[in-house]
Amino acid sequence: MTIESESRRNMLKAGLGAGVMAAGASFPWMALAQGEELMPFLDVPEGYDPGPRRPGMTHIIDTRQINNFYSDDFYVVQHYGQPELDVDNYRLTVTGLVDRPLSFTLDELMALPDQTLDAGFECGGNGNRMYHGLVGNARWRGINLKALLERAGVQEDGREVVFFGGDIGQEEIRGRTVDKAFARSLSLEDAMREDNMIAFEMNGQPLPVHHGRPVRLLVPGFYGVANVKWLTQIHVQDTRYMGRFMGRDYVTLKKDMVGDQERWVENSVARMNLKSVIARVTRRGNSHRISGFALNDGTPLRSIDISIDGGAWQQAVIDPQASTYSWKPFHFDWQGATPGEHTIVSRVTDIEGSTQAVTEDLPERVSYWEEFGQFPRRVMIGA
Repeated sequence: MTIESESRRNMLKAGLGAGVMAAGASFPWMALAQGEELMPFLDVPEGYDPGPRRPGMTHIIDTRQINNFYSDDFYVVQHYGQPELDVDNYRLTVTGLVDRPLSFTLDELMALPDQTLDAGFECGGNGNRMYHGLVGNARWRGINLKALLERAGVQEDGREVVFFGGDIGQEEIRGRTVDKAFARSLSLEDAMREDNMIAFEMNGQPLPVHHGRPVRLLVPGFYGVANVKWLTQIHVQDTRYMGRFMGRDYVTLKKDMVGDQERWVENSVARMNLKSVIARVTRRGNSHRISGFALNDGTPLRSIDISIDGGAWQQAVIDPQASTYSWKPFHFDWQGATPGEHTIVSRVTDIEGSTQAVTEDLPERVSYWEEFGQFPRRVMIGA
């Protein structure tokens, strides 16, 4: 199957209806056309530049500069530095409550039946303070996680699947310093989702070291923290895993209604919330275009809408390359834009009727995790 036909199939699977895009049309927005220029955002400091990627450091992208459906520049977050595993001696093990413990070299993994999938995700801490630049979208190739677990034979008592990375750091816990590997877990039900993958290729190339070479976990529809890099061990157990990045960090604390009682509740960052972001406004001649992207957990979308200066919501066009788990680029051609300052905002609605809320209507939070409210942008249109 060609990439083009697979994109069409995935688009239909995603449920992007005829009301969202014109039939047979193609609206790639990522690359600036000749003569197309960026309009300045007034909410971005003059000269803002997150800079190039540096080994072992967090890397934020400038969403105004996105130029490809598949990210040439994909964000990076690393918790214990950037290990360079010995690929020649690499092994992935499957242990714990399984009938057949497994161990694979990289060559043995790559010899198994493979699959490809377009998937985009953001960091669980992505938000306004970095203009939602902890984001990216890629085509991934790897082996099916469910098939691997079935090959190992999960025992009846298996409830939780823990994924350990090869990045290790020191943690001080109750007065003692210990070496801890980065790890995240999934319930067995979540781990057995059909599209989960042990990925060894990104955008047609072997995984770069900063994205987890030689293999990483891919959990489509989940925040980036779930996609464990430098994966070395998969362990099945009968209890909840409560390591730092499940039970203490990447935990959202918010005030919400529990039944009829208002309570402070905590949840481990997991599935992505419904979200859209306006990334840029451009001008070409006398025409202006508002462009951005949406992310969610894979639930099909109904629409993405734009409001200008508090006016009526108007429907944007979603790029037909969008698929179930990819980001969903969109654009809106702004007619009659007048010189001066304007406030623009997007919102996304899925087929279940859930709509991206304004921040004021979301539960009160005391952390920056899971920032998914509407993100108004202030833009200056020149004369």
